[in-house]
Amino acid sequence: MGNDTAVFGRLWTWVAPAREADWDSLFVEQLPRVYNFFRYRVGPGAVAEDLTSATFEKAWRARHRYRRDLGAFTTWLLTIARNVATDHFRQKRHHVPLEEARDLQAPGTAADRAEERSDATRLACLLARLPERERELLSLKYGAGLTNRAIARLTGLSESNVGTLLHRTIAGLRTDWDEPT
Repeated sequence: MGNDTAVFGRLWTWVAPAREADWDSLFVEQLPRVYNFFRYRVGPGAVAEDLTSATFEKAWRARHRYRRDLGAFTTWLLTIARNVATDHFRQKRHHVPLEEARDLQAPGTAADRAEERSDATRLACLLARLPERERELLSLKYGAGLTNRAIARLTGLSESNVGTLLHRTIAGLRTDWDEPT
């Protein structure tokens, strides 16, 4: 009986943080990371917002399955986000045109916004040419703000492979960016 209590106590210390976590704080802390992950994967806008929302909903429903002994909360959450992205790409979805957001105001001048849109469109075109693995690595690195070590744990690649792939991909993007359009 005493041994069962000790085992239960250890298991509870692994699972309890997710159950007792301050989900409001975790949401506020992780929302930009998850949203930026999706911005790199699907572009800014409603789809990225919907996928971010779906990720947090799935995390909330699965919070009892989180075990901190298997990985950090961020890793667990981004694994859910990766699965949500995979599900999204497997489906044929209707996309709302960006023109529907025309009346929204952004900071800066119209010329600044036009240049930002142009740069974002150009970057999206360059990213679309990349293989899936490289797009995902960029999403995890620059969208979600993960370290190469965290990306390696999440993807199963070695840390040096992650660094090499990211370096080559960024170098290629810079070369393509500098080419006249």
